[in-house]
Amino acid sequence: MKLTVVGCSGSFPSADSACSSYLVEADGFRLLLDMGNGALGELQRHIGLYDLDAIILSHLHADHCIDMCGYFVARYYRFEGGRAAAIPVHGPEGTEQRLTTAYADTPSEHSMSEVFDFRTLKPGSFEIGPFSVVTDRVVHPVEAYGFRIEHGGRTFVYSGDSGVCDELAGLATGADLFLCEASFIHGREDVPGVHLNGREAGEQARRAGAKRLVLTHVPPWTDPEANLRDAREVFDGPVELARPRAVYEI
Repeated sequence: MKLTVVGCSGSFPSADSACSSYLVEADGFRLLLDMGNGALGELQRHIGLYDLDAIILSHLHADHCIDMCGYFVARYYRFEGGRAAAIPVHGPEGTEQRLTTAYADTPSEHSMSEVFDFRTLKPGSFEIGPFSVVTDRVVHPVEAYGFRIEHGGRTFVYSGDSGVCDELAGLATGADLFLCEASFIHGREDVPGVHLNGREAGEQARRAGAKRLVLTHVPPWTDPEANLRDAREVFDGPVELARPRAVYEI
């Protein structure tokens, strides 16, 4: 699998990065995880507008899904070649309604479904292209999911947004690469059930026996080096910070 970081800023874009969005490729299939603020523009650095095969949205906060509104425009109003065919979009209950409301003026209440084949996420597993995907609910103020993606004997896990929970550690068990959010600073924010700090991300990786940890979703007001240091104190494997346009071979 090839993983490309399209955007990795948390909560709102930074001067250097769009919000959460990650491109996973294998056997010519292109799967996008999340499409937050600024991600659609950055995505075009890596692939063409119409080269995606499927999208999975971890939850419906704007920093993970709002650029789907711009992508609707690109697919629905395409002039050359006509309207783009609908591609699978896996998301929480109410994804179509959330995006339609955010766009505010679609031609009809079902226009989004003409270019997006909406499918409701539930805990469990499914196949998409060459990938086997296991998903589970994680702890966040809204319905949110983490993902375990397997292909060719290798495993990539994406936390989405999550606080400390057994479900996330379960998904990450033995992962070759664990892409885990680290939004808070250890000792500064103490808000359970919302986000992880760097130390907690490291503890989740250690508990899961993950082989490699990449910290992501660090907001512009959070010191990424502090989170990196805190994660390294509790996790003995390789740890690094996600960077926009970074590419990982898994």
